[in-house]
Amino acid sequence: MHGSGLKITFMMMIKTRFPRCLVLVGAAAVLTACGSLAAAPEHSGSRHGAPMPPASLASRLDDPPSGGESASSGPGHGGGAQGGGLEGVPPSGGASASDGGQGASGAYRRWGLDRPLERPPAPPAVKPSLERSGPWGLPPIVRRVPTDQRVVFVTIDDGIEKDPRFVEQARDLGLPFTGFLTDNVIGTHYDYFDRLRRLGNSMENHTLTHPNLAGMAYDDQVREICGQRDNVWNHFGQQPRLFRPPFGEYDDSMLRAAAFCGVRTVVLWRAEMETHGLAYRSGGHLLPGDIVLAHFRGPEQLEGKSMTDMITELVRAIQAQGFTIGRLEDYV
Repeated sequence: MHGSGLKITFMMMIKTRFPRCLVLVGAAAVLTACGSLAAAPEHSGSRHGAPMPPASLASRLDDPPSGGESASSGPGHGGGAQGGGLEGVPPSGGASASDGGQGASGAYRRWGLDRPLERPPAPPAVKPSLERSGPWGLPPIVRRVPTDQRVVFVTIDDGIEKDPRFVEQARDLGLPFTGFLTDNVIGTHYDYFDRLRRLGNSMENHTLTHPNLAGMAYDDQVREICGQRDNVWNHFGQQPRLFRPPFGEYDDSMLRAAAFCGVRTVVLWRAEMETHGLAYRSGGHLLPGDIVLAHFRGPEQLEGKSMTDMITELVRAIQAQGFTIGRLEDYV
């Protein structure tokens, strides 16, 4: 407060017959407060933004699902692919906008393609609703995403093959895919799949030992699903929210076990990449939103073909039908 303002205020107090002692006490208090404010240092900011502790991995069946989840980050990790691009890669796994398409300019020729993989359309602002397979609290099952966009979704299972050239291929093509990992065929090679994850591709849950879960005891189902959930968390700092049951087999008990282990969506497929091309559960061609199954396999399982040969054939078949490849996590 300026000196003239103080003078006027105190003159008014005297004219209204305030006791002089009260006027003097009030003046002293105001001057003291002003001096304290003037001497106070500038506010240096708050402690907002301190890292939150990771979410509990022991998701319970009766926990209500929450929307808009992002991947958690564990100690020593910059976050999962679901949290955004890693090492300069956008979430979709695509290359920079200057490329005009996904993948490094011209690199598609290296892998036997005659054109680059087109960028997927922008994902919907709100993820489409998925039909529930049972009571509230159980995850929905999806084979095909509800969309009319000319986009399909590639998923790659197990982890038997660890071809280093596939890391180069995925990077060059800007190939978005979702991995579903099985522990007993990966062994000590989670670092290979971490390289793929750091290209922007999420790594999800496909059990510890790849059993047929349908008909198994509930506790054994929980052990298989929660055990691999914990592996994914420990190696990548990402809690998997998607789950693929081995062989596509499931029952109501498995859905309850999956929900208990934090699964939000059970992902099956409508088309599968086999040795001699795409096979379909119905019809003879791809449909918008189809989920396509492939596997981490090499020459022993592919009749002499390499993993990169198989992926080239898959991409070529998708392109030939007028589709491109999107990121599944943008839709489910």
